[in-house]
Amino acid sequence: MATKASLEITKGGSLVEPTMVNESNSPDSDPEESTDLLHPFPTEEEWQTLPRVAGSIPWTAWTVAFVEFVERFSYYGTSAVFVNFIQKPLPPGSNTGSGFLKTSSGALGMGQRASTGLTTFNQFWSYFTPLIGAYLADTYWGRYLTIQYSNWVALFGHVVLIISAIPPVIVHPKAAIGIFSVGLVIMGCGTGGFKSNISPLIAEQYKDSKAYVRVNKRGHKEIVDPAVTTARIYIYFYLLINMGSLTGSLAMVYSEHFVGFWLSYTLPTICYLLCPIILWYFKKSYKLSPPTGSVMGKGYKLIRYASKRSNGWRDPEFWNRAKPSEIRARGETPPAWMTFDDAWVDEVKRGVLACKVFLWYPLYWLAYNQMTNNLVSQASTMVLGSTPNDIVSKLNPIFIVIVIPLMDFIIYPALTRMGVVLSPIKKITAGFVLSSFAMISACVTQYYIYKLSACGNDINAQVKAGRKDCTAPITVWIQVFPYGLVGMSEVLASITKLEYAYTKAPKNMKSTVQAIALFTSAVSSALGQALVGLSEDPLLVWNYGTVAIIAMIGGIGFYLTFRKADRDEDALNNQVESNFIGTNDGAPEEKVVDLKVDEKQEIKETKETKETAVV
Repeated sequence: MATKASLEITKGGSLVEPTMVNESNSPDSDPEESTDLLHPFPTEEEWQTLPRVAGSIPWTAWTVAFVEFVERFSYYGTSAVFVNFIQKPLPPGSNTGSGFLKTSSGALGMGQRASTGLTTFNQFWSYFTPLIGAYLADTYWGRYLTIQYSNWVALFGHVVLIISAIPPVIVHPKAAIGIFSVGLVIMGCGTGGFKSNISPLIAEQYKDSKAYVRVNKRGHKEIVDPAVTTARIYIYFYLLINMGSLTGSLAMVYSEHFVGFWLSYTLPTICYLLCPIILWYFKKSYKLSPPTGSVMGKGYKLIRYASKRSNGWRDPEFWNRAKPSEIRARGETPPAWMTFDDAWVDEVKRGVLACKVFLWYPLYWLAYNQMTNNLVSQASTMVLGSTPNDIVSKLNPIFIVIVIPLMDFIIYPALTRMGVVLSPIKKITAGFVLSSFAMISACVTQYYIYKLSACGNDINAQVKAGRKDCTAPITVWIQVFPYGLVGMSEVLASITKLEYAYTKAPKNMKSTVQAIALFTSAVSSALGQALVGLSEDPLLVWNYGTVAIIAMIGGIGFYLTFRKADRDEDALNNQVESNFIGTNDGAPEEKVVDLKVDEKQEIKETKETKETAVV
């Protein structure tokens, strides 16, 4: 078997150790592609000159993506009707909340400020609980079991929501709001355990961890880059998320208007049952990482140790001084808890960088969150025709479903042919800017609503008092601008967040770093509570304008902060992997698996069955 040793890359980070590969297809590559591996690892010149392409996405990843589709169908199908359920009163003579498109559907009649407050809390809670789910997965249960336990918790929360909307309960607003709130809390617990682990689970189904050079069937050299493959996996993962969001919310909005809120909560619950069943059925085919024990404690001790021996975070030797080899070189003995190698220090350094990137995201989510409350309410003040006010928000996932294939098949390949590398930092920056433009368009629309409405800037109060002529003579479809621009920004910023969390996290902390990325949405929801006071007439113009300014400042500040990380992207992605697995303090001994040994076993099996290997 012919083999060649890889060349080392020295652009920062740890050196990539030479590896041996044969000159046939990678096990995860498309067998129909005529490819030859020319180098196990690209040379410096090849990194600079060759186009980078994605490997083939494993079929197991598609099953995980379908589970995410079903979960998002249920989550967004349910949450799509929250605003009307909380804000609007029961239509006259109705005990289900349905308005049959003759009048707005509603239930509790608590007003826009209350609906904004509760939906903001739901967002906060659903993105705070991933921290707990990630800890349980990385330390005790592993990703698979944590997802399965979370599925059953979420299902119970869905059932509680159904109870809050059944006719005998919905006619008693005080009882209904209490039960509804309990349902939100329980469902949020399940959502947190699911979300923090489903994203790493889908990406780890792709098994190639190192880039390599091949000749494609057109005779051209190209780099098969795992980072590009991960990005592509998450593009389609996000596509399935939004297809689930779109179909679920469309179906449940019309269920709300023609049958009642109880049906809008029941159908998603039934669909959610597919999630644990599908995961159980395909479990034996998944690549599953075992729990690694409490590595968070070691990470914290490492950072504290480095801090005591440096002049602050900007010290260029901050991390090097905490490496075991450097400690021994100084004639010192590493602490007893320092059972890891130098490479794990570099992985933690890279993970901390990712967390610094995520610190800016709350400013982005402030704009995104306007879609779940204030923009829905804005739609009800414009000319709707026969369109429900909460159906217009589906323009957002529609845009995403259209834009993602365009980006994957047309725009990104065109940029690659032009030699333009659209790095994660640049994508995120562009996402911030587009979200700011979205809020500017919402601000302008709100200004003209106040200007053209017969009720001026006091629309909601006068509608609640019974006035019928407050609708501004503006078509609701003008909202295509804020919803479309936010959708385009998500393709750049939100998808890249998933990719960045996975590729930059240490191997034994991927759920934790993903949870921190999700937690930024919870922080944004908490910040959003400070803006709830602006979520009422006559202050809505200030609301959208403030959020637009914050998003733009965030985008500019973000890029200025991470320009250097942008230049070091390749080096960060190609650091040598650590041999440190974890402490397994919280995992039963029989569940502990040496990942390196497991990988070697996979290679051995591949040799025997395919006569090709990557070692």
